[in-house]
Amino acid sequence: MKRFLWVCLVCALGIISPLYAQPAQKLVNVVVSPDHPDWQYQVGEEAVFTVQVFEASNPLQNITVNYELGPEFFPTVKQENVPLKNGTLTLKAKMTEPGFVRCRVEATKDGYTYDGMATVAFSADQIRPTSPEPTDFDEFWATNLAEARKTPLDPVITLLPDRCTATQNVYQVRLQNDRPGSFIYGILIMPKKEGKYPAILNVPGAGVNGRSGHNLGDSIITLQIGIHGIPLDMPTDIYRNLGTAALSNYWCYNMNDREKHYYKRVYTGCVRAMDFLCSLPEFDGTTLGVTGGSQGGALSIVTAALDPRVRFMALNHPALCDFAGYLNHRAGGWPHYFREQAPKPGEVEALSYYDVVNFAKRIKIPGWFTWGYNDVVCPPTSMYAAYNSITAPKELHLYLDSGHWIYPEQRQASDNWLKEQCRK
Repeated sequence: MKRFLWVCLVCALGIISPLYAQPAQKLVNVVVSPDHPDWQYQVGEEAVFTVQVFEASNPLQNITVNYELGPEFFPTVKQENVPLKNGTLTLKAKMTEPGFVRCRVEATKDGYTYDGMATVAFSADQIRPTSPEPTDFDEFWATNLAEARKTPLDPVITLLPDRCTATQNVYQVRLQNDRPGSFIYGILIMPKKEGKYPAILNVPGAGVNGRSGHNLGDSIITLQIGIHGIPLDMPTDIYRNLGTAALSNYWCYNMNDREKHYYKRVYTGCVRAMDFLCSLPEFDGTTLGVTGGSQGGALSIVTAALDPRVRFMALNHPALCDFAGYLNHRAGGWPHYFREQAPKPGEVEALSYYDVVNFAKRIKIPGWFTWGYNDVVCPPTSMYAAYNSITAPKELHLYLDSGHWIYPEQRQASDNWLKEQCRK
């Protein structure tokens, strides 16, 4: 089980490329099937899981499994070496309050271990945040944005000729953020044809990586940013070295101090990137969107909440949602601050200014969301805590069996929705 969680976390942080890569096909497949095809139940109902193990599309008869069953990260039942009678095993579970039950199964054959799971919802639309909301939340962010904007953007725009096409120019952009010398870098894709265009900001998932830009076609300006103040076109080894040394666990830096927490400059940097897009003479002045996944899903909600110029957002499996879940005996969002240890003095208070659920309450624009129930990096309980806090128009597209990755169809659906918004 620990090995499985580690692989999921590594994929989430972009250490394995490409980011959000769909898992490879396995020789042996452990299939966990809920009896409701939509994987959704009401509190008090009984969920029934059927477990089967397949090789070459045929069920294996003489095999034993280990399994865990219960709320995400809080399994109430653990069993080992359970035989599959007639090739199947039936498991049952209930919940007495809104949330998710996860059934995870391991099977070993010929010395190899294989995993499978299904995670089902119980009255997911009733999940509410547990993280506190500071009384001066709006004042805190208004003050910090105003302070950041005292620093001029001073953009440096560098053409990347090898990335340009017949219809698009591609640039690396360097912007000042919250103080002189504190930079945000981005990859800007600009239509070559003269005109006024919509603009979309793409905010990054977790980790330390280069960026290649988010291409939405010849009629949309896009800016894909990094958050660490470093160029985005360096050799891969440099990002790997930074991610394992100077920027290792950056999300925990000063998490007990709201004024020094790492994400403070990240959140202001997203709005400064919007300032840059709005300053472009090619921008149409109105059509402005934001998109991203995981950490980028969180930053999409944050940016839309802080910047009234944003008109729409599309995102997948948002992180940083409802960190206090673990303090209430339920799953919290990545980076799982309090899963392994109790909070230190000041951490709960400081992190409440950065929790995405508190930004979600302030969303006033349409949103397109997608995720899967089998996500062990951003548990669905945490994502629903944010999603249910949004009162603006929204639509959720579930790909139930997906984890912390997205199908190509999901990516295409998200991009299509963004393009549709740009045509309105």
